Amino acid sequence: MRMRLAIVGGGVIGLTVAWRAADAGHHVTVHDPDPGRGSSWVAGGMLAPVTEGRPGEEAAQDLGSLSLERWPDFATELSAAAGRPAGLRTQGTLVVGLDPGDRSELDHLVQWLTARGRQVATLHADALRDAEPGLAPGIRRGLSVPGDLAVDNRALLGALQAAGERAGVVHVAAPVADPAALTALDADQIVLAAGARVADVLPGLPVRPVKGEIVRLHHRPGALPPPTHTVRALAHGRHVYLVPRDDGLVVGATQWETGHETTVTVGGVRDLLDDATAVLPGLAEFEFAEVIAGSRPMTPDGLPLIGRVDARTVLATGHGRNGILLAPITADAVLAELAGEPLPALAAAAPGRFA
Repeated sequence: MRMRLAIVGGGVIGLTVAWRAADAGHHVTVHDPDPGRGSSWVAGGMLAPVTEGRPGEEAAQDLGSLSLERWPDFATELSAAAGRPAGLRTQGTLVVGLDPGDRSELDHLVQWLTARGRQVATLHADALRDAEPGLAPGIRRGLSVPGDLAVDNRALLGALQAAGERAGVVHVAAPVADPAALTALDADQIVLAAGARVADVLPGLPVRPVKGEIVRLHHRPGALPPPTHTVRALAHGRHVYLVPRDDGLVVGATQWETGHETTVTVGGVRDLLDDATAVLPGLAEFEFAEVIAGSRPMTPDGLPLIGRVDARTVLATGHGRNGILLAPITADAVLAELAGEPLPALAAAAPGRFA
């Protein structure tokens, strides 16, 4: 049944739902003053439920793995619908540690992942250097996780906007920033995908902003080439990731509980660059291209809020650091909810768990 669908929020979740819903025949409007330029624009683009996983986060890892299974077909369909690449990279992920404490933590991670049946292989010096020649000489052992992929987030956002427009999605620049504006929307159904600002629109939702800073580096002629794999590292107890792009790489990400403040700090950039060059020394010759911060929409248990909250409103928010990873399965769940057929696999993300 064709419906008038209003989507509040034009990040990766809102744009994915919009494209899928319009493609299914619904009349879709996306309400966002600057679509594609929120936290999704800042992201590293890792599709990494295995290497992101930690003990106590089993439900999040299972949900992420379920969505990752959808990603290759999702990217192919999106590229065809948009007429441009979706930015998927399939080279896999390497995980390394710099000092003995870091390597010990990786050993514990391997034990936990192996017990959960996840595909992880240990690489020693020669094999590790064959995979990524630019790694620092002191890194003698690492993990290969071929199933953890990555995507160029900005290519993805461009493809989603193009596919949505081709399918008939209409963009409305006027913001929906409070409950009154939400109530006034002229729509049969509303999908709230407003990220870290969703609690402003629907007060009481347990979603808070957590700032993350990233650095983008461009390759310069004469410098060593960027890595082909995503490289995740523990550097003296700090997590850093290095995600390849066609013109260089993205380095991230810090995590700060600072509310909606998204200024970039000297200390945050220093730590990212120190850790990145400790892992890949050749990055010191790259061009410093951009530094930017965004707000991740976090929930108390690290799982998103996906599902109906009233007869006219469906939530698709609170994805934390995994919004891009979870975009395909979130869109599937929202369309199923709109059709009155909720997906059982998404029960762990039901908004009612915080009632």
